[in-house]
Amino acid sequence: MGNTESVVVQKSLARFRPEERPVVEGVFDRLQGGTGGSAGKAAAAGKTLTLEMLQSSVGSVAPDSMVRRIYRCLSSIDAGLAAPAGKTQQSGVCREQLVVFLADTLRGTAEERAPLVMSMSSQQASGAAAAAATCQEVVEFVQDLVSAVVQVLVHRGRLQGWKPDRMSDISLGVKLLAEQMCSELKPSDQGSCDVSCLEDWIFRVQQVSLYLEMLVAEGLDVSLSGRPTPTLLPPCRETPWKDLRSLLDLPTLMFLAPQLPDSYSAPWRLVFSTQLHGESFTRMVGGLIKHGPTLLLIKDTKGHVFGGFASHGWEVKPQFQGDSRCFLFTVFPQLRVFTATGYNQHFMYLNQHQQTMPNGLGMGGQHGYFGLWLDCDFGRGHSRARPKCTTYGSPQLSGDEDFTVDSMEVWAVGKPPEPEEGDGEVGGKRSILDADPEVQAMMEMTGKTLHSQGLREPEEDQEQ
Repeated sequence: MGNTESVVVQKSLARFRPEERPVVEGVFDRLQGGTGGSAGKAAAAGKTLTLEMLQSSVGSVAPDSMVRRIYRCLSSIDAGLAAPAGKTQQSGVCREQLVVFLADTLRGTAEERAPLVMSMSSQQASGAAAAAATCQEVVEFVQDLVSAVVQVLVHRGRLQGWKPDRMSDISLGVKLLAEQMCSELKPSDQGSCDVSCLEDWIFRVQQVSLYLEMLVAEGLDVSLSGRPTPTLLPPCRETPWKDLRSLLDLPTLMFLAPQLPDSYSAPWRLVFSTQLHGESFTRMVGGLIKHGPTLLLIKDTKGHVFGGFASHGWEVKPQFQGDSRCFLFTVFPQLRVFTATGYNQHFMYLNQHQQTMPNGLGMGGQHGYFGLWLDCDFGRGHSRARPKCTTYGSPQLSGDEDFTVDSMEVWAVGKPPEPEEGDGEVGGKRSILDADPEVQAMMEMTGKTLHSQGLREPEEDQEQ
């Protein structure tokens, strides 16, 4: 290979550390050895990779449709090579094309990855550079990509304690996650996506690069220094899988876990399930309090699945609580997250056994008009938004505005708070307002000054 012909390849190799370059250059030879028999020897002699060779390596962690997409992409790469005089370009994938592909997928920018995603999305013949892809073609590519990542997690033993066979349908979760990711596309008026459209999308939707990098690194067994494999799933502990059929699935977890604040890295623990604990508001409250941050997941009788994330441990009291890190979300029929708007601070509400204030669990909105409400008479609730919940900007989450609970789960997702001595005391004695929080709530609503509140020691922010 002459110096002029190797410029593109040398620039690609320069993105890797010196100790990583032999690993990258060795992938080609290793893939050639993946196919035995006369076909493998003939291909090796021609110094090209065939589809069969790629299938033998990547096929264990990716659907065949995804392997074919990668091969089509490899074939379309212009590695700056010209066929020798009197000879036609060889069929198959050459070493230089593979090096450029590895550099762009593992070390590339959104600008460099966009043409690769275009090649893998477009249904044009192998070796042809596509000018645009339809939104549906991109959706189908992302479905294959998400499926491949899920297979990597399963076959490489990176489930972190989750049990897919005791969870919801993965195939549905794949479609929902792919639709959510592609909802961020900004196609042309004709509904097509050119390279600049894909570049903008890849830049904004980080999962595209993350999933693509993981698939290539795992499928082609490219182990690079200083590049730990992303976990994608939070750890799961203390969950009785034998008796459970969770509302969660792996793609939904891949979507929800990154929405939590960075500091919430504790294992997820199931603290309430209607399957295990029955339909009891009191038992649900017992699972909520003293467990720190939680994620609520509800399925109504219309089949809609939705919920909310509570950034703080719940307290039974007739006042709103929580902070702007709380959010509401939907899982089915669409994966979406709705974060705080800043309009008000009605993030969380939990009350029980009082006569003048609403009894139940609420998130967002206001009394009688919550973004998400579960009545203390367990099994009934509402999600009211005309047109949006004021606190979270969310639409109606449930199938009907007033819904009936089919099943529900509560997952503790953060470090439980440490018990504090003397909490709520003034000079070692409890305030009358603490003895009757209903009185405090009524005084706040009528604008009365709570003088004893000013005598309390300021509370220090707790790390959750």
